Amino acid sequence: MFTKIKKRDDRVVPFKETKITDAIFAAAKAVGGEDRQTAMELTLEVMKELKEKFNGDVFSVEDVQDAVEKVLIEKGHAKTAKAYIIYREKRSQIREARSELMDAVAEIVRETNRENANVGNSPSAKILQIAEVASKNFYLKRVIPEDEAIAHTEGDIYIHDLGWYGKTVTCLQIPLDRLLKEGFNNGHGYIRPPKGVKTAAALAAIILQSNQNDMHGGQSFAYFDRDMAPYVEIEYQRQEKILRENLEELGVSCSEEEIEKVAMERTENEVFQAMEGFIYNLNTMHSRAGAQVPFSSINFGTDTSWSGRMITKNVLLAFEKGLGKGEAPIFPNAIFKIKEDVNYDPDDPNYDLFKLSLQVACKRLQPNYSFQDASFNAPYRDEEVAYMGCRTRVMANVNGPEVTNGRGNLSFTTINLPRLGLIAKGDLTLFWQKLDAVLDLTIKQLLTRYNIQKALKVRDFPFLMGQKLYINSESLKAEDPVEEAIKNGTLSVGFIGLAECLIALTGKHHGESQDAQALGLSIVSYMRRRCDEATKKYHLNFTLLATPAEGLSGKFTKLDLERFGVIPQITDKEWYTNSFHVPVEYEITAMDKIAIEGSYHKYCNAGHISYVELPSAPNHNLDAFESIIRAMYEADMGYAAVNFPVDICKECGFNGIIETETCPKCKTEGNISRVRRITGYLSTLDMFNESKLAEERNRKVHMKFS
Repeated sequence: MFTKIKKRDDRVVPFKETKITDAIFAAAKAVGGEDRQTAMELTLEVMKELKEKFNGDVFSVEDVQDAVEKVLIEKGHAKTAKAYIIYREKRSQIREARSELMDAVAEIVRETNRENANVGNSPSAKILQIAEVASKNFYLKRVIPEDEAIAHTEGDIYIHDLGWYGKTVTCLQIPLDRLLKEGFNNGHGYIRPPKGVKTAAALAAIILQSNQNDMHGGQSFAYFDRDMAPYVEIEYQRQEKILRENLEELGVSCSEEEIEKVAMERTENEVFQAMEGFIYNLNTMHSRAGAQVPFSSINFGTDTSWSGRMITKNVLLAFEKGLGKGEAPIFPNAIFKIKEDVNYDPDDPNYDLFKLSLQVACKRLQPNYSFQDASFNAPYRDEEVAYMGCRTRVMANVNGPEVTNGRGNLSFTTINLPRLGLIAKGDLTLFWQKLDAVLDLTIKQLLTRYNIQKALKVRDFPFLMGQKLYINSESLKAEDPVEEAIKNGTLSVGFIGLAECLIALTGKHHGESQDAQALGLSIVSYMRRRCDEATKKYHLNFTLLATPAEGLSGKFTKLDLERFGVIPQITDKEWYTNSFHVPVEYEITAMDKIAIEGSYHKYCNAGHISYVELPSAPNHNLDAFESIIRAMYEADMGYAAVNFPVDICKECGFNGIIETETCPKCKTEGNISRVRRITGYLSTLDMFNESKLAEERNRKVHMKFS
């Protein structure tokens, strides 16, 4: 009767009515039926239905399935019809998921996704991204509860690092001192404790890389100067011994003072080379399937011993020198700790290192600055608070010691604040109701993920847990779940676009209205209070994060544009403003911006950062640069940095602002690297996604130099 049928991809293929019988019989068997004869009789009824409806025309697979459902229901086979409908729906979901997955893979194959500016365009980078897309698809369709998955897909919340959802945790402050002192095993054999500073620096880079393979987030050393200092002292002893032996062989005598001076000079040279090699390694040693260098950070600046000071001095000098042709190092993220009585005032023992840090930052955009005397960091002044990467912070702990080392963030999920403002349309009562609802969902989502993470085994983390990097992991065996260790980590509620949310609610953002600023502080302090309440309720470390909006910035905006249309100052641009920041396109003075944003840092105990934009490197105005850093300190900020363009000729190493594609020094064309800060890390503009490129183009300068 019929010879052809149209497939879903529009191909016309031979029609086989036995496939209808097979499908009906399979549905019947699912509900206990065993009569194939009935399935054949029902097939004839389906054929009659198709003949009446299409009269010889070619019909589609969907048409056949509709006819089967109709016949089963009309002929009294309700259970079989239900089983058939459920099967059809599952097959539809599988096809849809497969189609979405294939579309995403096709996009990656064409061009690397710029969701993360540390991802390159190599074959291994593409393979990693394809794997992540498949993993995300799996978790959304098979693991995450439907309400949480829908909220993520539709843009109410964003589950970060979704591809790694159930396999690892985010980041860690690594106990470098213990690993170097005791040695470690990274899977290919035991590594002995180092006997010199160069070896210690090389092993430090290997440690960062090894742990990166177990985690998707940042790897950090909280006390780089202190932890490396013992190997400077060992190096000095080695140099002094070599010098004495050489003098004895030559029969030459020198005063103790001269021996000490030469040994110290040689030690300093070794330390500089060690720090230079460390930086070289972290900009070239790829991990995570060869796709990325480790997301590395080092905190330093407060060790006042001669050996610790030498580490700080030479890591800064190595940053200042740059890479082989003078290129700006992207990693590690260098974080200089500012602390009163240590390096903040001229009489402090490390004040000279603070001044050197300013000199280097004026050229390299690094170091960033953390402020140990901030109201929320000062209680831990003896322990010292360290930061990871673009902003992450850990300290308080309801399940163990309040420390930095051996802890990190487990996961974070971000709330789309502008959407809540757009829904409320100025109705604050409705806004607070919606905020409460999405906070409930976000906390629930973090718990869902934690319950999966805590069941992972020690053996799933061969370096992180195998080498006992996480606190409370010391007694755990290979088959033990990791809960006893990771319950000391943090679960973070993030937020993005406070400025756009305030515009939706009041017509102005916090940079242009004191009333909006008051409301902004109320919103952020309330979210922090909800996190504190969740901490008490669940006895886990819930914290509030000023989200680093990189790929997410444009995702939320695109979804809200589709839903709400073009809304001036909100959806009429390609990005939402980073966390609590004043919009980048708004003209405001540096001191005003610092004062406004500084008020939010104390609430964001999971992490925060603020920036000031300059038109160019302030090399010739260090006093003005220092005044900015001091203003950030006085504004009760925890973590901050200063931005300006850094353009570098990759041919000759010329640094400066290069407005064309031709180097003004060597005249080479098309070989200019343009380094900018993206969310706390540095990257080159060619690695930015479209949303962040648009945001960068619209950044306004906050302070000009005469």
